[in-house]
Amino acid sequence: MATIEQLKFARMYTMGRLSQAKEDAWDKQPTGFNNTIRWNVGHIYISLEQFATRVLPSYEPQHNEWDAFFGMGTSPAKWEGQAPSKEELLVALQEQLPRVVQALEGNLGQTLPEPLKIGDMLTMGTVDAVMQFAIWHEGLHAGVIHGLNRAIGE
Repeated sequence: MATIEQLKFARMYTMGRLSQAKEDAWDKQPTGFNNTIRWNVGHIYISLEQFATRVLPSYEPQHNEWDAFFGMGTSPAKWEGQAPSKEELLVALQEQLPRVVQALEGNLGQTLPEPLKIGDMLTMGTVDAVMQFAIWHEGLHAGVIHGLNRAIGE
């Protein structure tokens, strides 16, 4: 259960950083930053969908079409088409957490048929381990959002 509580805490922190973002800041990319607030929000969302899908076969991901905007290696500079609006992304983040939590309940201890590897440094063999990584990942990007807020606001 600690993992689920940490997931809820990470999402609360992310939403707090987003509440501090100015309306016109979502698509600004200050020097020294690889992406924008909008990209980081979408990446947080898409990544958790992908992690949940990878470890929970019954999980039904939402907004797979957003991967073209927010997946690994994407960039706002290369977007084709209209990225999701701020409102769409905020609603998606709010709706995602209860779906993921419900899917995780009773499944954290499950061993994965094949461990998930991140490079040569990290191998995760349980649902719990992957979700702990997903929590770290969200925190990392929430920190980038915080940095973007500060860089744009100054």
